[in-house]
Amino acid sequence: MNDMTQPVAAVAARKRWSLAELEALYALPFNDLMFQAQSVHRAHFDANAVQLSTLLSIKTGGCSEDCGYCSQSAHHDTGLQREQLLDVAEVVATAKAAKAAGATRFCMGAAWRGPKDKDLGAVTEMVREVKALGLETCVTLGMLKPGQAEQLKDAGLDYYNHNLDTASEFYGQVVTTHSHGDRLDTLAQVRDAGIHVCCGGIVGMGESRRVRAGLILELANLDPQPESVPINMLVKVPGTPLAEIVESAGDLDPFEFVRTIAIARITMPASHVRLSAGRQELGEGMQALCFLAGANSIFYGDKLLTTGNPDVSADSALFARLGLHTEPVQGRRCAGH
Repeated sequence: MNDMTQPVAAVAARKRWSLAELEALYALPFNDLMFQAQSVHRAHFDANAVQLSTLLSIKTGGCSEDCGYCSQSAHHDTGLQREQLLDVAEVVATAKAAKAAGATRFCMGAAWRGPKDKDLGAVTEMVREVKALGLETCVTLGMLKPGQAEQLKDAGLDYYNHNLDTASEFYGQVVTTHSHGDRLDTLAQVRDAGIHVCCGGIVGMGESRRVRAGLILELANLDPQPESVPINMLVKVPGTPLAEIVESAGDLDPFEFVRTIAIARITMPASHVRLSAGRQELGEGMQALCFLAGANSIFYGDKLLTTGNPDVSADSALFARLGLHTEPVQGRRCAGH
């Protein structure tokens, strides 16, 4: 019997996947793929619940890394205004507003190669104050040095976001100032400190389907798998190298994005799969297909660090039309989430 026709539960329970298996999933008829993904989703989660996270840029612009998609890189002229690290009180006020709007997790992002020790003290204070509000806490600060993950854990950090971005074979075409291995090193430090991992990637950067399959393969074969998996569609920010490349090569087919969501769900059955950057550009119909494919988390609010996002009222209206409801902090069916 072909692997892709085995019972869903048997396939989803695997701990290791091969590239050939993921490419076979990508090649399935769309309806068959959606059926598998929805079946896996229902076996692990409330099929109509969505976890809401809010993302705040706590330090904007001037990053020394040359990530080809990023508006915050000092290597690219995107017209972005640099901002210093926000005051703790301002962060807490934003977190309170996010909680009032329904968010259960508050994510704080800083445009750094990695945090300096003098800045980490302020970030840990932010984590403590946001945690005290009853929200889950998440930060994305770049690459960590030894001992820094432990400081964040001591402050009460729940999640550390550090995306693989793309498959290792394509990584050098996206970033040159650090390596794929550097990413894995930070993820290992986060795990060793006992912090949950939020790790995903970006599609639509001109990569092949094989590269997309390779990205999901690397995520799914992390041990343990990430608790949260943000899947981003490239937002073409004027002034970034990838915006120019994709403009000439053509955008990714939205159905290919939905397929990627579905395959992330099948291969990482107990993870929250999050619709992240590019959700606004997808439109409501494609977002609905992504929820059907197993996405069960979104970034909530009208801005993601520096790029646009649907506003809260638009998301609330879409949820009502689809019969979706929000997931409370303690409402998860899977241990460790």
